[in-house]
Amino acid sequence: MLLVRGRAAGTALTGTLYEPGERAPTFRGAPDGSAPYTWVCDGFYEVESGGQVQRVGDRELRIAFEEPLPRGFETRERALDAAKAHVRTQFARIGVEENEVDIEVLHADEAEA
Repeated sequence: MLLVRGRAAGTALTGTLYEPGERAPTFRGAPDGSAPYTWVCDGFYEVESGGQVQRVGDRELRIAFEEPLPRGFETRERALDAAKAHVRTQFARIGVEENEVDIEVLHADEAEA
């Protein structure tokens, strides 16, 4: 299991990439299990009211979260490319330039250490 984490403007977003042989979570909308790699990560966007207050850089925003976005991929390279793009896109949705997002890929056991 790999974690793909983006950090920018004082906050972070982490998604999970399940590799062959690992059991990805099952829920409505999840890939059918035939893809060897499964990417799961929340989506979020700014709202005017409601949501969760989050400090992003020097701004306070109200953020609403979407259901996790599960996607299946045939190769690790495609899965990681899509995971990184997804994380950058979430930051862009709240006004953070994609090139300001630092992406790191960790094995889940490295993140716990």
